[in-house]
Amino acid sequence: MLTLKSRREIGLMREACQLVVEAHRLISKMIAPGITTAALDRVAEDLFHQRGATPLFKGFPGTVPFPAVTCISVNQQVVHGIPGPYELREGDIVSVDTGCRLNGWCGDGAWTYAVGEIDGLKARLRESGQSALQTAIQGMRTRKRWSQVARQIERGVARDGFTVVEDFVGHGIGKEMHEEPEVPNYDSEDFEERDFPIKTGLVLAIEPMVNAGTSEIMILDDHWTVVTADGAPSVHFEHTVAMTKEGPAILTEGLGQ
Repeated sequence: MLTLKSRREIGLMREACQLVVEAHRLISKMIAPGITTAALDRVAEDLFHQRGATPLFKGFPGTVPFPAVTCISVNQQVVHGIPGPYELREGDIVSVDTGCRLNGWCGDGAWTYAVGEIDGLKARLRESGQSALQTAIQGMRTRKRWSQVARQIERGVARDGFTVVEDFVGHGIGKEMHEEPEVPNYDSEDFEERDFPIKTGLVLAIEPMVNAGTSEIMILDDHWTVVTADGAPSVHFEHTVAMTKEGPAILTEGLGQ
């Protein structure tokens, strides 16, 4: 069941989303060779604590509760990487995903950053991931159903020579981080059963994950970190987007800038 938000509620969500953007800005300024992923995580945790926001990821239930405020995934890691002692290196790409609840409403956003100079493959992959996200947002303006948008996303990524991860999808968001509907970034034969209309008041966390090689993934023994099955690099970009009468509004506007 879709839960549509009022203009007032979307405004409250924007406040949470902009705090997520602020966390990203602080982290992005620190990204450099030699910094540990744990140090990046502490910046987001401190910010949320200072602003009275509740981190959405820390303690998230699983085989083991997720132990950090951010998911930080490097190179072949797709999503759900656990921050720790790893020191970033020149040429890495690092995906940072975080979310918080502020005044009862959630915000969520992810971006893949370059560590210094990166090679051509990783640069093209980042461009493809960002393009996939923009395709999705623009598709909300011109298409009536999500299946049409998802088809556009997948086709664009395929034209770039890359693949879309199918095991993980975006989601509705509001008072909870994960609400209906599921938001795939690919076309599928059973889409009619999961498809949904794009209508005013819909708020989605849209998050294409794009791999340089196969779309297949594996989960490491830590029960969280998702990696590409072939070891090829991966990128992850996510905006929280509200559908308004005027069209799609990016609540995490400024993310990655």
